[in-house]
Amino acid sequence: MNWDLIGHNWAVDLLREHVVNGSLRHAYLFTGPQGVGRRTLALRLAQAINCPQPLAPGEPCRACRTCTQIEQMQHPDLSIVQAEVEGGTLKVEQVRELQHSLALTPYAARYRVAILLRFEEAHASAANALLKTLEEPAPQVVLVVTAESAEVLLPTVVSRCEVLRLRPAAVDEVSQALQARGSMSPEQASLLAHISGGRVGYALRLSETPELLEQRQAWLDDHRRLLTGNRVERFAYADQITKFKPNERDLMLRELNARLNIWLSLWRDVLLRAAGASASLANPDREIEIQELVERIALPDALRIVSAIERTLALIDRNVNTRLATEVFMLDLPRMP
Repeated sequence: MNWDLIGHNWAVDLLREHVVNGSLRHAYLFTGPQGVGRRTLALRLAQAINCPQPLAPGEPCRACRTCTQIEQMQHPDLSIVQAEVEGGTLKVEQVRELQHSLALTPYAARYRVAILLRFEEAHASAANALLKTLEEPAPQVVLVVTAESAEVLLPTVVSRCEVLRLRPAAVDEVSQALQARGSMSPEQASLLAHISGGRVGYALRLSETPELLEQRQAWLDDHRRLLTGNRVERFAYADQITKFKPNERDLMLRELNARLNIWLSLWRDVLLRAAGASASLANPDREIEIQELVERIALPDALRIVSAIERTLALIDRNVNTRLATEVFMLDLPRMP
């Protein structure tokens, strides 16, 4: 059994072995792209550790009160720590509050489990504060840290964790799983599997939130119009998408980042087709548009556009002038007749 996960069989087998053999590590680090299933795997581990009536050793029932509360992230012995908003900052005060709760004996379960999500967003002081807990772990406490990669964290944090590097599942596997889990047509399941790039959590989120798919379509339509637009129209668009109301800058940045990443996935598809690669497209519903770009844009130019988007994302991540960076990118887009 695979803890009702799509993919990550090897990770489940490893963690189940730790539970069964009583060789749990005091801290784990799950890395991988957003939507790959890091949080879900962490919750399954918490259930496997604390389920009072497992179906088999290391196999949580996922139906008892303990498993249900953990699934809903509401168990008294489960702590979820993350930045208030995605793309925000996990603060040192949050880590110190966690340390106080971990010093207490478990209230209702065998172990206290703390899951620190998107730890790449932790302030340096928060990461340093966590070191004390990692160096002097309390008995009956298991920490699970999630991040996009180990390289973005303090080496001293990484070295004190068992690292599991999660990767996207095969697109066909995700498609079949989506069909098995609900009344989804093969065509829709295949589209979501491709758009998500095999990231199961993202595929499920898309299936549950149609607005995300509608937003994706709107942004891709914007991109198509920009290719035929003049400089004035492009600069007006850059101004529109980088404006924000007081206290909404983080929201603007998250949306801009998401928009650019969707455009990046389209141009990577163009690169694949231009290079004659047989890999699956991330945007199969835009295949006609992709083929038109392949016929009009040379391979070196497509590569230059991909690099321009990646450079713009890096600049935004470094807190440069967002509007200026976006306007420069608009100049990098090719002009289509």
